Amino acid sequence: MATVNKNLSHYDKDSIPNGADFNIGIVVSEWNENITLNLLEGAKEALLENGVKEENIHVHFTPGSFELPLGAQWLLAKDEIDGVVAIGSVIQGETKHFDFVCSATAHGVKDVGLKYNKPAIFCVLTDNTLQQAIDRSGGKHGNKGVEAAIACLKMVHFKKSI
Repeated sequence: MATVNKNLSHYDKDSIPNGADFNIGIVVSEWNENITLNLLEGAKEALLENGVKEENIHVHFTPGSFELPLGAQWLLAKDEIDGVVAIGSVIQGETKHFDFVCSATAHGVKDVGLKYNKPAIFCVLTDNTLQQAIDRSGGKHGNKGVEAAIACLKMVHFKKSI
């Protein structure tokens, strides 16, 4: 496994663009909220730490991960939103439902970003166990919400710089 004994949330703060002029949307799944709220906290902390003003972080909730692409689309349709982070957690169960939700959500988030020509960052944990999700939402492997927020900042900066 690529993340064994690694905390992936550490980054060089000097290499992150200042987000003072950025408006970032975050859409969060209510399903597995014990995981998604930790991811949201990590994302918000990273955005604030890198200059995004609290009033420029727009958080909205969806019932589940499957609904994240539509929520992201609604946010990206607003001219003032520069990029969006889609936060969710899907944990493997006994049926193929996991595969369909994960695939549709990943493709949907990607499609929304392409449709609006704005960053749409996929921050949906797709884990085999609850423990894996805990480890990636503030546990021993860091917080994927932090990583997604940093990716969003970098992509918004990239777009604004060209």
